[in-house]
Amino acid sequence: ILFWVAAVQLGLVVLVGGFGTGGGERDETEAWLSSGHDEATRTENAANAGFSFAGGLLGLFDFRYTMRLTQRINHHYRSKLFGRIQTLPMTAFDDERIGDAVYRVMYDTPSITEACYRIALTPPGALIAIAMAVGIIALTFGDHPVIYWTGLAFAPVALLATLPFAGMLRRRHGEARKAGATTTATIEEGMTNILAVQSLGGHGREKRRFDRDSWTSFGRYRGVVLAAMLAFLAALVPGVALAATSFLYVTDLVIEEQISVGDFTLLFTYFTQILIASVDLGALWIRLQGAAAGLNRVFFLMDLPGEADSAEGQQISGVTRGVSLDRVSYTYPDGTQALRDVSLDAPVGQVTALVGPAGAGKSTLAYLIPRFLSPQQGQVRIDGIDAETLDRRSLRSQVAFVFQETALFDETVLENIRLGKPGASETEVRRAARMAGADEFIGRLPDGYQTRLGRSGGKLSVGQKQRLAIARALVREAPILVLDEPTSALDHETEGRVVSALRQAAGEHVVLVIAHRLSTVRAADQILFLESGRIIERGSHTELMALPEGAYRRYVELQTRGAA
Repeated sequence: ILFWVAAVQLGLVVLVGGFGTGGGERDETEAWLSSGHDEATRTENAANAGFSFAGGLLGLFDFRYTMRLTQRINHHYRSKLFGRIQTLPMTAFDDERIGDAVYRVMYDTPSITEACYRIALTPPGALIAIAMAVGIIALTFGDHPVIYWTGLAFAPVALLATLPFAGMLRRRHGEARKAGATTTATIEEGMTNILAVQSLGGHGREKRRFDRDSWTSFGRYRGVVLAAMLAFLAALVPGVALAATSFLYVTDLVIEEQISVGDFTLLFTYFTQILIASVDLGALWIRLQGAAAGLNRVFFLMDLPGEADSAEGQQISGVTRGVSLDRVSYTYPDGTQALRDVSLDAPVGQVTALVGPAGAGKSTLAYLIPRFLSPQQGQVRIDGIDAETLDRRSLRSQVAFVFQETALFDETVLENIRLGKPGASETEVRRAARMAGADEFIGRLPDGYQTRLGRSGGKLSVGQKQRLAIARALVREAPILVLDEPTSALDHETEGRVVSALRQAAGEHVVLVIAHRLSTVRAADQILFLESGRIIERGSHTELMALPEGAYRRYVELQTRGAA
């Protein structure tokens, strides 16, 4: 019998580890990372939490399972939030810092882990622990309702005593996360604009700004700790009274010789188990407040209205006639009116140039075509069809856009040009690069088309970036080509080649060009001059120059005089 008992116990130790009445006699499996007293570093544990209440082989299996489950949950919500951000309108982050969105994706989403585990594990775990402790006391020492009810009383005490602090704790957690997001945004802005900081001697200012934001984030977390301490102290006084009541009751049992002195420790241990489980149950609400603050920040973005299309959205497979705007007006959310009663026709086979002073509404007009923005009045029509009735993805597949600020990725030259058409062959990429005047400088790069460009194309000049952006648009072979200042950073020779390429592309495309340089505008079939959100003149370069007091003529003369 002794041999078999020892063998079974050895097998249990190998399988589940050692368990005893004290915390030091219990094997558990966990691998928490070191973390500081701030929201960001503590969330790394939440995002990669793996633990098991057992040791041994079962504990290792359970540990791996819980870690994988935790990571899958966090990966799912990170991906959902990132995908949601991609579908938000382009105006969604006009008044927000990008670092705040990064913080929400990386550090706020793990709040789901804590909320899920606490809600899923605490109630059943606490109730099972209470039932087992009560059952063992009843079987071993008889019926002692004072011990049961005193231990169970900790649940309502923990809830009622901490309830007034729940709102405070949630607000403090929200402030700590917001301060952490500000610090992240400061880092992101400082790194993105490092050239401007260095050239303008802004090192000291940026360092002071980061010091202020970083220290504020730690200070906000100290506010969280303070609120938690106040909640703990509020529950401590009634808790001590309840513990003293049970302690005196068990002491009386020893004095009356109903239990032995040795039984005192054992009975009080079971009471402590009831107490701990009851506190876990009663304190569940306040312990969820930190997660609630993070989830509130996540679902704030998730609940923002995105670019959703109705199921009835029409598909479009090509453009044969052109693009037209009929009495279109657009006002930004801050009340700035960008366009007023604008009408135009941009047919296939022609280059249409938008010209005018800064802030005239040229870029806003261009953003209406692929439905980055939607007009409050009037219609944008593609081949006579209202763009608002078209499926957004289908519509955008017909538009190739070159933005005023070139966006490049830390990928090869080849992959950057292929962004708009991932399946483009290398021959197609090279042809588009030659048309954009980019093939020559690409050939001088260390690895040619396989050269990685670094962060935001940091290895290239502004003009080289611009040529890559034009090549990216040309390789897409979309029937509508929209270019926002495509030649502003090009030399005259390269600009001439690009303009010739645009003329060639216009044979089967709608080409809409926003430009200030006269050499680019002169080649357009029609020129639309915008001022204060309205088209005040339209015609060819020759026709507009023939107007003695024309706005376009004054614009050209000022530019020519400035060049002279």
